[in-house]
Amino acid sequence: MKMMKTLYAGAALLFAATMAVPAAAQEWPTKDGSVWVASRIDVLPGQGIAYLDYLATEWKKEMEFYKAEGIVRSYRVMRTNHARQGEPDIVLLVEYKDYISLAERQAVGQRFNAAMGTNARQRAPRNAERDKIRTTIGSTEYQELILK
Repeated sequence: MKMMKTLYAGAALLFAATMAVPAAAQEWPTKDGSVWVASRIDVLPGQGIAYLDYLATEWKKEMEFYKAEGIVRSYRVMRTNHARQGEPDIVLLVEYKDYISLAERQAVGQRFNAAMGTNARQRAPRNAERDKIRTTIGSTEYQELILK
């Protein structure tokens, strides 16, 4: 029993000592880069042109606004060649400068609404219309690791 207590105490001390090492002292071979979001889209049959029209107009306008705000660094529309069952037809890639706080998100949202002359309530019917031309399969967030 005494040996177990000694082992637990030793493990706790080792853990505490490890946590006390400043992050700067740990030499990581990478540093954090941009945040990427990949949204997987299934375009419904016969709706390819309609969805691409949306991307080339409304979505692009929104992305350009966020680029001008310094939030988005880049964005891409990728087509899946020879998509198999369950794979997306389109992948939307958005590169963000970094994570954004809730306060920043609300502030930029207000600027977006003012610039576009709209609000969330007015955009809701248009968002619902897109459900007739595509299905969002899901999205994944990635943190770029820049090799040193």
